[in-house]
Amino acid sequence: MRTWILLLAVLLPLPWVLKALGSYAAIASYILIWGLAAMGLNLLMGYAGQVSFGHAAFLGLGAYGAGLTLKHILPSTLLAVTCGFLLAGIAAALLGLLITRLRGIYFATFTIAFSQFFYFIAFQWSDLTGGDDGLRGFARQPLHLPGFTLDLSSSEAYYYFVLPIFLVSSFLLWQLVQSPLGRSFLALRENMLRARFLSLKPERYLWIAFTISGAVVGIAGALLALQINFAQPSFFHWTTSGTLVMMAFLGGRWHFFGPLIGAALYVLLEELLSSYTQEWMLFIGILFILAVLFFPGGVAGLATKRRST
Repeated sequence: MRTWILLLAVLLPLPWVLKALGSYAAIASYILIWGLAAMGLNLLMGYAGQVSFGHAAFLGLGAYGAGLTLKHILPSTLLAVTCGFLLAGIAAALLGLLITRLRGIYFATFTIAFSQFFYFIAFQWSDLTGGDDGLRGFARQPLHLPGFTLDLSSSEAYYYFVLPIFLVSSFLLWQLVQSPLGRSFLALRENMLRARFLSLKPERYLWIAFTISGAVVGIAGALLALQINFAQPSFFHWTTSGTLVMMAFLGGRWHFFGPLIGAALYVLLEELLSSYTQEWMLFIGILFILAVLFFPGGVAGLATKRRST
């Protein structure tokens, strides 16, 4: 509980802190959105032990699901997030039936394949998705609550819309990984053969982890589309999946909040370095290599190690 209170104390004033430091309030929303996406991926990677380079597919499905809902169904922000979540979750459940029988490099390769499949659909189906120009013509709508209406047009207001969604989603993930089901995921990560001897069915539990992971990333995708009022094919690209993997590794894939730390580090470094050079990704790449070589537990692992000594 102390961790959650500390997290809330850090996140509540975050937009104003960033503005005081000369940055933008919107950066705070990006930190939470990418952090949630990385935490969703890490349920599969850090807890169930399977690396996916295709979770950009669910980020993109969440984004396009939200955008298409606002544009063609109903101008409702909550409905848009819900539809993005459902679309990504259903896709993850269906794809999981095929992919969870694979392991290791075959698992990772197949995830890249289906991510690129969705990328080319978004790129080619211009009548629905806008093609290379992306999906435009929608915008996040005011939030109508009993007794009053909350205008989400400003970056600060939208952040405080994203924040409770992030907190609820991450708390549910926390409860999941602390439950017997989460312990089953850890058993698969540590030794799948022994888990099978304990009467666990790896395919079933990997399917559950894959489905929940994809659905959580779909929520982040919907929030990302509403953040910029735009959805683009690059959301589906395997390089976006690589960014999520990098965030999880930088922050610490063996710690629950490690991916959030990694996302914050990535977003803030991008904001800082891109103002000086167009080759900012080179420096983040070097940092990633150093992290893998010298502190594979990530920033969270390094902090835990120092605290224990």
